[in-house]
Amino acid sequence: MPKISDQAHCQTVLTTFEMTPGTCYDLLEELKDAYAEFISRQPGFIGAGLHVNDAQTRIANYSQWERREDFLAMLRTPEMRERNRRIAALCKSFEPVMYDVAKVF
Repeated sequence: MPKISDQAHCQTVLTTFEMTPGTCYDLLEELKDAYAEFISRQPGFIGAGLHVNDAQTRIANYSQWERREDFLAMLRTPEMRERNRRIAALCKSFEPVMYDVAKVF
């Protein structure tokens, strides 16, 4: 489970997916399956959360990894590359961005 802390020494990744309401739940199922079957079992994975906006046009994903290299290694696996092709077919765009937690209130 992710824990947001400015004292943590981990890599935070925020990914925003943009889609139509018609593909929102197909994409959500694809993402849930990716986490359950693959991503959560990768070295360095700490936790993640998936969030859907009320218009069903965006999914926000928050994930934490022990190290930046762990996240990048997961992305480069043949399985995740194949999954990302299926994910890309269900949405207009998606972009993972790495962040450091600056402050928590």
